[in-house]
Amino acid sequence: MNETSSSHENHSGERSSRRDAPSGPLVNGWLVIALLICGAVFIVREFYPNPLPLFDADAEALPIIPRGDLAADEQTTIEIFNDASRAVVHIMTAGLAQNQYNFNILETPKGSGTGFIWDKNGYIVTNYHVILGADRFRVTLSDNTTHNAVLVGGEPSHDIAVLRIDYRRLDLHSIKLGESSSLQVGQKVFAIGSPFGLDQTLTTGVISGLGREIQATNGRVIRDVIQTDAAINPGNSGGPLLDSAGLLIGVNTAIYSPSGTNAGIGFAVPADILNRIVPQLIQNGKVSRPGLGVFIFDDATVRRRLQRTGVLIRDVAPN
Repeated sequence: MNETSSSHENHSGERSSRRDAPSGPLVNGWLVIALLICGAVFIVREFYPNPLPLFDADAEALPIIPRGDLAADEQTTIEIFNDASRAVVHIMTAGLAQNQYNFNILETPKGSGTGFIWDKNGYIVTNYHVILGADRFRVTLSDNTTHNAVLVGGEPSHDIAVLRIDYRRLDLHSIKLGESSSLQVGQKVFAIGSPFGLDQTLTTGVISGLGREIQATNGRVIRDVIQTDAAINPGNSGGPLLDSAGLLIGVNTAIYSPSGTNAGIGFAVPADILNRIVPQLIQNGKVSRPGLGVFIFDDATVRRRLQRTGVLIRDVAPN
């Protein structure tokens, strides 16, 4: 009887151990799932944080910090611009064309540029290429008033032209003229103009070179030109180039750029040339050039027959 009981107990223990055997893998599976859940929670918290609210009901304006005095260099630049810009004007040109159907005269825009008031009699200096091919001229002063202008004269060989507006009811501010013979490379310069139609634009730089040569619209060479790195773009033409005293030392006339925009190389006709040509244009509408006062034979046949070198004078001018 004891043997039977013992055998029964052994069979019961075997069945019990068989039922408990799967509990090990089941625990491991739940452990893996728990770890995956914890990892997912960590990743979400780390890489996908809760978005911040867009609005803050407690937002306030930032406190303003007093700037203090301007730097001396800044103040000088501001003073130069405030004084000289009153003499700088924006020039718009137009051409006239006849309508082929009704023969009405139409005005078509040609271009724009910059100029500056030469004196209080309404004379305005600009580049010759600014007014080239135009029939009508309008000048906008620094006070934003626009006036019709007439062409007084031009000198294409130096790219200089003079316009005039009716000055009689205007309080004009003329440019202050300096001299260009004593300029040095490295001097600070200031250019005021209307690049791309943006009038009263100031750019700064230095004199990069002196004694340069550029070609005028008529193909002649302009000598002793000032080179500067002050930004000069289309529309700056005809504007003043000033020194650190605010004096006119040149008129901006050209840029060197394959793209047609500023590349750090601009040119200005020096003030000394300007001061020689502008008075003649105001007086006579043209520039008189010195000559020998003689007329010569320009006949190759005559030269060959004489078999001499030199000039054969045909006539002498009176006086």
